Amino acid sequence: MQKMRAVIFRKHGTPGELEYTYVPKPKPGPGEVLIKVRACALNHLDLWALGGMRGVSIPLPHILGCDIAGEVAALGPGVRKIRLNKRVVVAPGVSCGHCGYCKSGWDSLCAKYQILGLQRSGGYAQYAVVPAHNVIRVSKKLSYEKWAAIPLVFLTAWHMLVTRAGLQKGETALIHAAGSGVGSAGLQIAKYLGAKTVTTVGSDKKAARAKMLGADHVINYQKKEFHEEVQTWTKMRGVDVVLEHIGPETFPKSVACLAKKGRLVTCGVTSGPSTPLDIRYVFARQLSILGCYMGGMAELHKVIRLVEKGKLKPVVDEIFPLREAQKALTRMQDRAHFGKIILTPDHSD
Repeated sequence: MQKMRAVIFRKHGTPGELEYTYVPKPKPGPGEVLIKVRACALNHLDLWALGGMRGVSIPLPHILGCDIAGEVAALGPGVRKIRLNKRVVVAPGVSCGHCGYCKSGWDSLCAKYQILGLQRSGGYAQYAVVPAHNVIRVSKKLSYEKWAAIPLVFLTAWHMLVTRAGLQKGETALIHAAGSGVGSAGLQIAKYLGAKTVTTVGSDKKAARAKMLGADHVINYQKKEFHEEVQTWTKMRGVDVVLEHIGPETFPKSVACLAKKGRLVTCGVTSGPSTPLDIRYVFARQLSILGCYMGGMAELHKVIRLVEKGKLKPVVDEIFPLREAQKALTRMQDRAHFGKIILTPDHSD
């Protein structure tokens, strides 16, 4: 049996549970493709999966990682239109492709929907097996590390701002945590749509980088109350859209940042799953609170085309060798990063 290097965990817990070891090299089954992983980006989803998620079955031992860039190494039975050795990225969401939700572009509502690195093995490894439908050919305009920084966060931010919130040119948007993957992607997408943007960061150093991404106004939430700053910036009108992915730490004040008929769209709970909400404020100002869970393949293809044209750009924080996954995940847990943290397997090992 052929072996490969991978980072696994055998029980739920902290980054200290991660183990760099040898595991069986996977073989592609019918309709599947074997990817030689050149780079894999980290996401907060990795921390949630590592810690254990209520109601989600995660097979153990488990390999994390849903953002994969690499080369096509082998084809499973029945795969015809994909060529070997080509540069690709992998769509992180796996769905049936046939139900009403999949056909209408709402793949993430499919009853069989899974995410690489969550319900099935991911890319913290030298090789990964993925459905052929999830493989997207990309150019050499970007490095593997930069391509790995694209799929999950740009797909999620696009689904949030375009599909769910319907952000329009000339509107205003609060994008939380410009240094995060979703935040840095959302900021760029909002600017691409022609919106005016205000964003939050945790340090002056991150504020400078947020400005470079095009933020019209940056708030260091360690120094100033973001809700008060947003109201001042909008002359007490509030913003049309809030991209929220923090949770109870920010959620109530995010709602209070909205203008009348404003839309808050949420995709995550970094600071916890439950939050107080004054419903009177929601109906009196006729606000909309929208949920987002990933996005569809058609949306990701649109994002990839915009990246190829240079309209959207990946933001890479730091690159670690695969063997240092524990250190990389700790950096993300500590919120020390700006942009995406990347792991790169050593194929000579």
